[in-house]
Amino acid sequence: MVEYRIDRRSGVATYLQIVQQTHQALRLGLLEPGDKLPTAREVVEATAINPNTVLKAYRELEREGLVEARRGLGTFVRRTLGSAATDSPLRGELAEWAARARRSGLDRDDVAALFTAVLEEQFDHPQTQEPETRGDPA
Repeated sequence: MVEYRIDRRSGVATYLQIVQQTHQALRLGLLEPGDKLPTAREVVEATAINPNTVLKAYRELEREGLVEARRGLGTFVRRTLGSAATDSPLRGELAEWAARARRSGLDRDDVAALFTAVLEEQFDHPQTQEPETRGDPA
């Protein structure tokens, strides 16, 4: 089961933090179809937020088709996102890199900024590709 962590200093709306953390759990395979999300009451007890905030997040996830509310039973995962399994070798490599960054004196914000910059370079800017060579059909 996912455990939500709310960062009141992040500037991100609380309900969006729940949505984002659910997305991450779905991408990492921590939540799978059929899994039950914590009840609004459980989230409220763990995070001290308003129950309506939890319900708003769950409605957003339902609108996205990721979860479904079953009256009297709870909210259940309908589908997953992505395929970044927690046991992926890439995760291990990234963990090693993060540990090296920490040992070199970078703090969490430094690492996040560096990682975000690399993500933008790799995913937001089209890579230049070699032009295809065409064979002469003669």
